[in-house]
Amino acid sequence: MTREHDRIEYGSHVVDYTVARRVRRTLEIAVEPDMTVSVAAPMKASSEAIRAKVRKRAGWILAQKRFFEQFAPRSPEKRYLSGESHLYLGRQYRLKVVKSEFPSTRLFHGRIFVQTRHPENRMETKRLLDQWYADKARAKFIERIETCLQHFPRPALVTPSSLTIRYMRKRWGSMSDGKRLLLNLRLIQAPIDAIDYVITHELCHVLQPSHSPAFFRMMGRMMHDWQKRKVRLEQFLA
Repeated sequence: MTREHDRIEYGSHVVDYTVARRVRRTLEIAVEPDMTVSVAAPMKASSEAIRAKVRKRAGWILAQKRFFEQFAPRSPEKRYLSGESHLYLGRQYRLKVVKSEFPSTRLFHGRIFVQTRHPENRMETKRLLDQWYADKARAKFIERIETCLQHFPRPALVTPSSLTIRYMRKRWGSMSDGKRLLLNLRLIQAPIDAIDYVITHELCHVLQPSHSPAFFRMMGRMMHDWQKRKVRLEQFLA
């Protein structure tokens, strides 16, 4: 896969975008939550053809950017100190960092307790909290995948072959051609209905790989209120 950068002018606006060339037949444009624009293009697509497509969709691209702008500024970076607020499944919990010879993280009485040998080491606190999020995410995401699959007429057709969870800056999730599902670790901080939206979105991509009208019709059938859930997700994790 090769990547290149380009831009087009649209009225008084300049649209910068990144092109990733892949073995595929169609060209797809995406505006990410951080307002970057990415294009997935066939290997043989010319730069001129890609520019023409981006220019044709420029109005839509700018509208998507305005949508994401309403959630700015993003939340300030965490300091991993006692008293700080952290999200888990859509609820805010106060962080309590305590000294202990037995490192662990747990949810207790409305707080997230991080026990660590070095409470002054914020990176160690972050590591323990991230590991806790990762453990919770795997169990919860597997549970929600099973629930979301039941909305499909033939669940076996869209069942992921594997699940990978990691922090991603630009995407909430993705589905590969081999039905390998990738989900953003940050989703464990979102409400259940928002998690289900992302999972259902990616399951629909098994049958409809691009964001075509057919894809959105399928989303409407599988989850009639998906647009509200999408906004809720952006609001919580802004």
